[in-house]
Amino acid sequence: MNEHPHVPLLTLDTLWFQVAGTICNIACTHCFISCSPKNHSHEMLTLADVENRLAEAKALGVRDYYFTGGEPFMNRDLLPMLEATLKQGPATVLTNGMLLRKEVCGRLREMADRSDCSLDIRVSLDGFDRETHDAIRGPGVWDRVMIGLRNLAEAGINPVITVTEAADGVRTEQGRRRFLELIRAWGFSKPRLKILPLFRIGAEEKRTRAYEDWERLTTPVLTDHDAEVLQCSSSRMVTSKGVFVCPILIETPEARMGDTIGETLRPFQLRYGACHTCWVEGVSCRT
Repeated sequence: MNEHPHVPLLTLDTLWFQVAGTICNIACTHCFISCSPKNHSHEMLTLADVENRLAEAKALGVRDYYFTGGEPFMNRDLLPMLEATLKQGPATVLTNGMLLRKEVCGRLREMADRSDCSLDIRVSLDGFDRETHDAIRGPGVWDRVMIGLRNLAEAGINPVITVTEAADGVRTEQGRRRFLELIRAWGFSKPRLKILPLFRIGAEEKRTRAYEDWERLTTPVLTDHDAEVLQCSSSRMVTSKGVFVCPILIETPEARMGDTIGETLRPFQLRYGACHTCWVEGVSCRT
């Protein structure tokens, strides 16, 4: 029987909030947790939920905060949540970009200007144009995202554009250059591009394939140096169902580590296909 390594929690630097649960305004064909308008596997967090976790995180020395979903901007308390977070650390929001209205972008700009901490917005895309993007994310999505990006540019916010390998060719040098040129054309003189691999779980498992049996980590022991490349050695994920090890495995019951952040300060066994992807790709969900 193969033995799977345990990754230690070396330091708790980063806390994630599954702020919109698994509720999203679209249903992407590659989503690793199959978020959609009808998926209530994880519910939205309340402002009180976030404030309570922020207090716990401050006492534990957390330095960075990330907000994801689902679609975070579907949570009507997101902006007050960000205001509370920016009082104690940098915040990043991962969004599909469809709900970035002018007034929202204006509020984000005001919050960023008032805070000593940074506020980052990450916008996800999955193609170089309307046809390729909407084949993954649904009809009409590209056009709405373009409006959101224009609103960000007018507000003076330079987002990180996150692209998965569902965008064919994006990992090549030519594909990377093409995307950087696109970002400049959208009004961002200093383009910021993050490329992520696909995780073969959730909707992506049905779109392409599931993990094979060999796609598991079997190294008996990880050194601290080995563990440093994995974000589970320095972060945890808050959801409506408790605190999980990472943003990728929230649909895996065994990845739930406790009711509070303090209960999760222990090693985690890397026995899932997604762990193999993180290790092989050197992937980090952080900006």
